Amino acid sequence: MEKKKKTSTANASDHFFAGLFTVATFAAIISVALICIFVFASAIPTIAKIGFSNFVFGDVWKPSKNIFGILPMIVGSLVVTLGAAVIGVPVGILSAVFMAFYCPKKIKRYLQAGINLLAGIPSVVFGLWALEFAVPLIRDTFGGTGVSLLAAMLLLGFMILPTVISLAQSSMEAVPPDYFQGAIGLGATKERAIFTVVVPAAISGVLSSIIMGIGRAIGETMAVQMVIGNQPLMPTWDLTKGGRTLTTNVTTEMAYAGGLHREALIATGAVLFVFILLLNLVFNIAKNKGGQKNG
Repeated sequence: MEKKKKTSTANASDHFFAGLFTVATFAAIISVALICIFVFASAIPTIAKIGFSNFVFGDVWKPSKNIFGILPMIVGSLVVTLGAAVIGVPVGILSAVFMAFYCPKKIKRYLQAGINLLAGIPSVVFGLWALEFAVPLIRDTFGGTGVSLLAAMLLLGFMILPTVISLAQSSMEAVPPDYFQGAIGLGATKERAIFTVVVPAAISGVLSSIIMGIGRAIGETMAVQMVIGNQPLMPTWDLTKGGRTLTTNVTTEMAYAGGLHREALIATGAVLFVFILLLNLVFNIAKNKGGQKNG
């Protein structure tokens, strides 16, 4: 009798937590759906009113004249994100390799704590750091004001490091040790075993770390706004000039925008949302293909 009572209690507990997890999952899905409805319900009519080609491919942004072309901001976002990835991803992956395979145990926990602390630093603090370090460095080296696309690249490259390092390191450490030991036993050097056996085996997690890092870079606002110059101009090959991203375009003007101007800023957010969705889709396809090849 007592055994049946315990079984009944366990079943009731299982049902309760299953229901709780189901509710939490649906709440998350509904939240995303509501965000999509809000953004696109306002954005689609606005884009239709302005004209899709005028809005997405227009290179002039003059709200005072009802001209809303966001191509400079789209290109600015892509340039800054690509620059951040070029700076941050290689450094992050190599740092993850060091933490997983080369870091002495005596200092590993301290370095790990430092990486975790870096991930928790508020964006505005990163922006202040870039304003006091990166901007003067660029100004003294290349001239100009220092607030520029290059400053934003350096800032974001540094900001994505903890994300890339932590996820890539976890993925590499999750690879069975037999993979590494087997490669060493076959005569491979430590470096060759890591980069030809362990990293390919962990490619799914490594690509996930890159996705998360780039996602943070393309969506960052406050820190970038402090150092990019906020000029709605088409970026050129001179990265020491100022620019504007999709995110900073919204935050810079939303406080005083009204009417069609405000609606255009919301539509800008919708375009950014689509960009992030496409970015995740492309990387997930690449991740799945990489996982199938390794499998």
